[in-house]
Amino acid sequence: MDNKTRLTVLISGSGTNLQAVIDKIQTGQLPARIVRVISNRKDAYGLERARVADIPTAYHNLVKYKRAHPATPEGIKIAREEYDAELAKLVLADSPELVACLGFMHVLSTNFLQPLEEKGLKIINLHPALPGAFNGVDAIERAHAAWRRGEINKTGVMIHDVISEVDMGTPILVKEIPFVAGEDENLEHFTQKVHETEWGAVIEGIQLSIQEVKEKNNRSASSA
Repeated sequence: MDNKTRLTVLISGSGTNLQAVIDKIQTGQLPARIVRVISNRKDAYGLERARVADIPTAYHNLVKYKRAHPATPEGIKIAREEYDAELAKLVLADSPELVACLGFMHVLSTNFLQPLEEKGLKIINLHPALPGAFNGVDAIERAHAAWRRGEINKTGVMIHDVISEVDMGTPILVKEIPFVAGEDENLEHFTQKVHETEWGAVIEGIQLSIQEVKEKNNRSASSA
């Protein structure tokens, strides 16, 4: 019997965090099985990482939905809602127990979240900032600029539950990253430092989430 937690991973880019997860699964340190990697970008290198590891992949892009509607605020909103509804169907078709957004550059609406919540699925996200700070895109760059202006002395990364408000779900794991004068002046160097922290945080956050999923399943089984 396979007691590994079924995991779906959503990505948009190079997939370094995905690779960290794949590596830990392959060494038996993470009790999960990735059932599919889904990207909203066709050229995301993370898709190749998944293929090398014999993990099923899917490409699901917003463009065709935008083309089906007028380029107006209302039309774009409808396109995004349709995209999210279809993404939910794509995810649910694999019957995962946990969904992890690892560098997925798309704001998920209730059209995606509600169908998964109705199935009791836990959805988590990696965000390179501390809770309540630098929500949304370019968080690393904005934090670095704020430090250079003398406004902050630390940033961080977090794994959090996904809700419709961007990067505002309950934190599962938070890792603080202090800025170091001289060492972190270079944005490229600091970005790499943040990514290296992310790789560890992703594993810990997924481990905590797997534990929560298993405990929930055990409670359901004992009450049945």
